[in-house]
Amino acid sequence: QVQLVESGGGLVQPGGSLRLSCAASGFTFSSYAMSWYRQAPGKERTFVARITSVRITNYADSVKGRFTISRDNAKNTVYLQMNSLKPEDTAVYYCNVLKGGYTYWGQGTQVTVSS
Repeated sequence: QVQLVESGGGLVQPGGSLRLSCAASGFTFSSYAMSWYRQAPGKERTFVARITSVRITNYADSVKGRFTISRDNAKNTVYLQMNSLKPEDTAVYYCNVLKGGYTYWGQGTQVTVSS
């Protein structure tokens, strides 16, 4: 079965960096686009970044130039490098995959940006 496990979250000061990881299993990872979403307290879950199977990327306007999505097909892992973090980046970050018409989600990892 499809499993997605996020890690790498934590507390960081404004202007700092974090790298999130999402380890995938249960499907042919290299064949699927992977995405990152986030959900701030009291708000809806929103799109952050996506990388296709051929490594085409796109980003939400709010993170362009600061976040970078990448993938390592040998490790079945997708990453989100987050630089120049702002307090408004505080959220639970989730990875997902759309497979067979169903969207699978991980359990999320908390990112808190605060001084």
